[in-house]
Amino acid sequence: MIPADIPADAGVRCVDHVAVAVRDVGAAAALFGIALGGRFLFGGDNDHQGIRIAQFALPGGMKIELISPLRDDAPVARFLERRGEGVHHLTLLVEDVEVAVARLTGLDYEVVDVDLGSRYWREAFVRPRSAFGTLLQLADTTKRWDEPAASGITLDDVLAGRVVFTEDERAVLREG
Repeated sequence: MIPADIPADAGVRCVDHVAVAVRDVGAAAALFGIALGGRFLFGGDNDHQGIRIAQFALPGGMKIELISPLRDDAPVARFLERRGEGVHHLTLLVEDVEVAVARLTGLDYEVVDVDLGSRYWREAFVRPRSAFGTLLQLADTTKRWDEPAASGITLDDVLAGRVVFTEDERAVLREG
């Protein structure tokens, strides 16, 4: 019996994307973009997390996010060192990440790295040891992430390190 104070469900809306940890986004982009027909959506550097990402929509709508470390202390660098390249996490969009966290923690799943600081992208993670070997990212967002960035930023810009994510989750060309 589930206690009454636990939300009825986690409010999952959809699978947003599968993130793949890679050493070289450009090499992986050749597979997911060119060979498999993926359409580049957006990408850039998250200097805070020390990662570079590029996201692609595959035919049929499935999205793949390629993530690679920009520095040795980035969590993705540790992941690559321990496990090698491969699936890093599965992102589920939820109606309200706080409700999802309450549901999962109330049912004794281990939720970590809850970040509610941005109104544009709020997230939490369910540890792999609590999710059958899968790192789950739960997120709610006020933005559309399934359309190409309107800024004219290209994959070449991302691969050259010319793009950075701002505090409001926009990918913009670096100044200078």
